[in-house]
Amino acid sequence: MEKEARKEGEPKTKAGFVAIIGLPNVGKSTLLNQIIGTKVSIVSPKPQTTWFNVKGVLTRNNCQIIFVDTPGIHDAKSLFNQLMVESALKALQEVDIVLWVMDVTHRPKEEEKILEIIKKTNKPTILVLNKIDLIKKSELLPLIDYFSKLHEFQAIIPISALKRDGLELVVEEIIKLLPEGPFYYDPSQITDLPLRLLIAEIIREKIFLNTYQEVPYSATVKLEELREEPEKNLIFVQATIFIERESQKGIIIGKGGRMLKKIGTLAREELEFLLGKKVYLELWVKSLKGWKESETSLKKVGFPVFEKV
Repeated sequence: MEKEARKEGEPKTKAGFVAIIGLPNVGKSTLLNQIIGTKVSIVSPKPQTTWFNVKGVLTRNNCQIIFVDTPGIHDAKSLFNQLMVESALKALQEVDIVLWVMDVTHRPKEEEKILEIIKKTNKPTILVLNKIDLIKKSELLPLIDYFSKLHEFQAIIPISALKRDGLELVVEEIIKLLPEGPFYYDPSQITDLPLRLLIAEIIREKIFLNTYQEVPYSATVKLEELREEPEKNLIFVQATIFIERESQKGIIIGKGGRMLKKIGTLAREELEFLLGKKVYLELWVKSLKGWKESETSLKKVGFPVFEKV
């Protein structure tokens, strides 16, 4: 969205884009949702829950921060996973500030790759050390000292995203770095995620939370029909859950259809809470072999990289 010119006499405003990056499952989406104050990006205990860039908008007085929650950066092999990582790396080139989120309880070697990527972007970067509630306080200062010597971070902030500890300091440090300029979005807007994608993501989150092993990663959701009926305060949704193998249909559907009913009920209840409207949700399950492996299949299942919304 293009910026509008500030009118003479209006107070100066600051606005900018902030990429939230890191390895899978470090708490990026939880951090975003807690800062915004509502669900913008889906979350689950499983890694690689976020599949594409999601924006969350925080507006305070004369400042607007547009957070870009990115997929976890990992060694991608399939076309699908390569597109995930590409979208995360692309976000780094288009933002004003980088927010690197790290899980202090798990320190794999892949962190070094993230640091190299950050150095190449040459963008002001804040390092966020997440999940500090799960380690001893005595371990924290050596960590901060170690990373302060590796790179010239604008700030290194220990937080617990889940417990909202340290989040206000993160926002304050970002505001210091925001470029001056008018807002990109209306102050009342909290995301640019289209309604159809929000609904599909909520359904996918329930699949992640209620199925196991490879099934969550083999399932994606495409909305076939979305119809609003204002006179009834109702949203009608028809969606297809695509899985990679015919044998996985039984797991998604469950005995007597119980799993599919559970997924649908949990998704409907959350959507009604988020949207403030009654939701009629109809789910279907189809198999599409190797949908992650070709651009044609990714388009067919409505993967956001290709889908026009």
